Formats: sequence, C-alpha cells, structure tokens
Amino acid sequence: MNKQNLAWCNGLIGVIIFAGSLPATRIAVQGFSPEFLTVARAAIAAVLGFFCLLFYDQFKLKFPNYAQIKSLSIVALGVVIGFPLFTALALQSITSARAIVFVGLLPLSTAIFAVLRAHEKPSLIFWFFALLGSSFVIGFMLLDRPHLQLNHGDFYMIIAILLCGLGYAEGGQLSRKLGSWQVICWALLLAFPFMAIFSIYYFPTDLSHISLSAILGLVYVSAFSMLIGFFFWYKGLALGGIAKIGQIQLLQPFIGFLFSALFLGESISFVMFLVSISVLLCVSFAKKYA
Repeated sequence: MNKQNLAWCNGLIGVIIFAGSLPATRIAVQGFSPEFLTVARAAIAAVLGFFCLLFYDQFKLKFPNYAQIKSLSIVALGVVIGFPLFTALALQSITSARAIVFVGLLPLSTAIFAVLRAHEKPSLIFWFFALLGSSFVIGFMLLDRPHLQLNHGDFYMIIAILLCGLGYAEGGQLSRKLGSWQVICWALLLAFPFMAIFSIYYFPTDLSHISLSAILGLVYVSAFSMLIGFFFWYKGLALGGIAKIGQIQLLQPFIGFLFSALFLGESISFVMFLVSISVLLCVSFAKKYA
C-alpha cells in the first residue's frame, strides 16, 4: 500500500471511530454532567495513554522537548478539553443528529488551521469546494431554524468545531516529528493533573441514577474517541497532509447519523441526508484539488 492510500485508510478508520463520539456523548450526559464527562474521559484516556508510552518505550519514557510541549498544550486545549467540553454542553439541548451536521464545518476549520499552523498551501479550487461544502451546512442550520433562531447548543458546537480544527492541525503537524499516537498520549498526560483534580471535584454525588448505558457511553468516549481514534487520525494527517486528509471528516455525518438512528432512535430528516450528500460531493472535489 502506497503512502497516500495508507494515509486515507488511517484517516477513514479515525473518522469511523469519531463518528460514534456524539451519540456516545449524548448517551453519557443522560447520567453524567458535561463537566464531569469532559474531565473524566480525558483522565481515563490519560491513564491508558501512559501505559501505552510506558510499554512502548520499555519502561523508559522519552519526554518531548520544550517546543513540542508548547505544541502539545495547543493539542490538549483543542481536542482534550475544548471539543469534549463544548460538545457535551451542546448535547444537553440539541440532538446528536443535529450536532453531527456541524461536523460538516470541521474539515474547513481544520484546513484553515493547517494553513495557519502547518503552513500548508491548498489550491484555490480546493478552497472553493471546502467553502461550498460548509455553505451547505450553514444553509441547513438556517432552514432547520428559520429567522436565525439558533440556541446556545448551536453556538457551543461552533466553538467546539473551531477548537477541534486547531487541535487536529497542531497534532497532525507534530505527529510528523513525535509520532502519531505519541502526540495524543502526551497531550493527555499534560492535561492529566488538572483532569484528575476536576474529576474528583465533579464526581457525581448520587450514583443510583446512572444507567449502564451512560457508563458505556463514558467508556467509549474515553477509550475510543479520546485515545484510539487519534492513533489512526493523526497518522493519516501526518502521512497525507492535514488539509487534504481532513476532508474525510465530511463522511462523518453519514456514519454518525446511522449511529444516532440505531442507538438513540433519532430520526434523520431528508434535509439532513441531502446536506450530507452535498458535502460528500464537495469533499470528493476538494480531495482532488488539495
């Protein structure tokens, strides 16, 4: 398998894993507060990441240098803290199916930060199709909520998408030097002291109302969304280019809608499906001209 095909395969596996994040978060916030879910998932993933680093380096941890630590701090801000927190807040007031549509803006966010942080230079044709795909998403939001009646959950999702794009671009760039899965493991460890403290602070006072499904949702977002998915995703970004591979994320609504329908019983409107088809066409052209 050549380098580009390997990059696309890794990126696709990462997207499939991430597609389950919003439905799993939706399930988890029915038993846990958004604050606890945010810090607990990162703390659990950090412990798992620590053992990955420990066993890989044969019990001799090789620490990143000062410049890499600064970059890891940005990764932690974007994907360890920012995206999980704001999506959890958003999913208290909007469905996971609606939140998934916002993921259509994530490739554009990632591409913008790929230029700002990784100094990539996609072509003008690429930007045309990237912007066109995002315009379909914005159009859906206006159609679904006429007269600009957007609620705070929508704004939380926009913040989440911006922070996630920053974390993806920074992590993809750093993966070329530090290693793909090492990036997320070190970013999680960097945030762990704060996450552990706040996990204790926000720990539920009453565990009797927490269902098994909420616990399984926490397990998924901790082990898969917060850790394993990044092993594949950052490797794909490092091998194939951040802006180019980032466009695979436009497949995420399809997979996410399926998960939402299967596990949450949420309805998928024709407009949602039409938007997904439109952005998929855009990403195919953006991929070609990246």
